[in-house]
Amino acid sequence: MTTLPAGTAASDTFTHLLLPFDGLEQFLAGAVPFLRAGVDQSDRVLAVCGTAREALLRDALGPAAGGVEFTEAASWYEHPSRTLSDCLSDACDTARQGRRLRLLGEPVWATRPPLEVVEWQRAEAVLNIAFRGTGAAIMCPYAASLPASVVAAGRKTHPETVRGPRAVANPGFLNPWTFCGQCDDEPLPPPPADAATLDIDRPDLYWLRAYVADCARQTPLPEEDRQRLLVAVTEIVTNALRHGAAPIVLRLWTDEPDGTPALVCEVTDKGRWAPGTGFGLVPPTPGGAASGGRFGLWAVRLLCSVVQIRTGDDGTAVRLRLTLPNPPDHVRMDGA
Repeated sequence: MTTLPAGTAASDTFTHLLLPFDGLEQFLAGAVPFLRAGVDQSDRVLAVCGTAREALLRDALGPAAGGVEFTEAASWYEHPSRTLSDCLSDACDTARQGRRLRLLGEPVWATRPPLEVVEWQRAEAVLNIAFRGTGAAIMCPYAASLPASVVAAGRKTHPETVRGPRAVANPGFLNPWTFCGQCDDEPLPPPPADAATLDIDRPDLYWLRAYVADCARQTPLPEEDRQRLLVAVTEIVTNALRHGAAPIVLRLWTDEPDGTPALVCEVTDKGRWAPGTGFGLVPPTPGGAASGGRFGLWAVRLLCSVVQIRTGDDGTAVRLRLTLPNPPDHVRMDGA
């Protein structure tokens, strides 16, 4: 098997490395050479980690630590689509300056609620497409103490695995679209019987927004998030009206299946989305136009906490979730 120095690839398009480790010695054995090589090559080097990991890395790097930008992981990993977009912008900006973005990213999201974990795993897969041609290098350290399902998914979303100072091809790596399809294999749970329901039979977006806004006001959703919801729902309903098939139905309710309270808005229709559209998962190139008319769906992912899409012979469902600030009692939204 051909091996390459960690942080390089057969082509200089993009490098995405998995660093599995069991103990600090293995972590430092993979992370320190990766970061030090970036400093030596005048890359823009970022280490996204907690304060304890930062102290260890600074000590191990010595004077080279001065060439590394350390960023708190909790704030970096705030939202998968926004983080992906910001990081891609950084990679492209750095490339335009004739340098390479080199990022060590500790996946602190791995122990968050299940729905959020799936979105971060999906982002790990999609960045293999989004970052092509940027020349960037990303290393993701996965501790053996993480849930087994998270570690297993990591082997599917990273083309290469680090073994000491070397990187080898990962036999478990999946095509990103195959992995994303697997994320959507499980059917969505049905809406509650008392969900607020609106049949949409005409492109009257004014009354649609008024209905959604009235339902949202019956929850503790902040005003800023309410405006985000209105923009997102408008985009999804417009897409259903243009490309879907009747009947088109909007439903809203609150739930907290994994302990995270959320306002849920679902739009269903009887149309089926064509394969290969990307479902808005890949951000448009910074400074460029979006392809395929899918910028609106990418924007929806930026606006909402979680976006779940199911499409098939029975029709399409787009389910938007916005996290609520406090666990609400079950809210009945009549939309009256």
